[in-house]
Amino acid sequence: MKPASFEYHRVGTVKEAVERLGELGEDAKVLAGGQSLVPMMNFRLARPPALVDITRVEELKYLTRDGDALRIGALTSHAEVEGMTAPELLDGFSVLKDAARWVGHYPIRTRGTFGGSVAHADPAAEWCMLAVLLDAEILARGPDGERTITAPEFLLGFLTNALEPGELLVEVRFPRPAPR
Repeated sequence: MKPASFEYHRVGTVKEAVERLGELGEDAKVLAGGQSLVPMMNFRLARPPALVDITRVEELKYLTRDGDALRIGALTSHAEVEGMTAPELLDGFSVLKDAARWVGHYPIRTRGTFGGSVAHADPAAEWCMLAVLLDAEILARGPDGERTITAPEFLLGFLTNALEPGELLVEVRFPRPAPR
């Protein structure tokens, strides 16, 4: 099956994405890796009137430490998390690398995005579970600026997140786990 018709908008910056989402209204969807949204559209389980393609927003592609926190940009692929080798990234966060191999098959891991998976809010998803268990925070940016949302507050239910209309998930931040 093929998706219902929709408008397609490609953006190059977070600012453009937020502006476009604001213009298009609350039914517009963000396209990142497309590994969840596109199959749903093909089966017509999702029928967004418009897609905002953020795949070329380079500022959302990072995996870095900030003090004791690990920051993962929304467009970081599952494979990039799986491929973490730098000691400063693994220190305290090796569970993320270990869990990455359970995310879909390899082709999905190379295309699918960390932020897309969390924003999709599938309770069976590895990243959603780990975000809650490890006290992650989600950074969202919208027309009113940035806000930080705890994972339990962000993941409202089956395929439902706390993003407001016009907001974009830009980062998932994991605090360093306490020693056991």
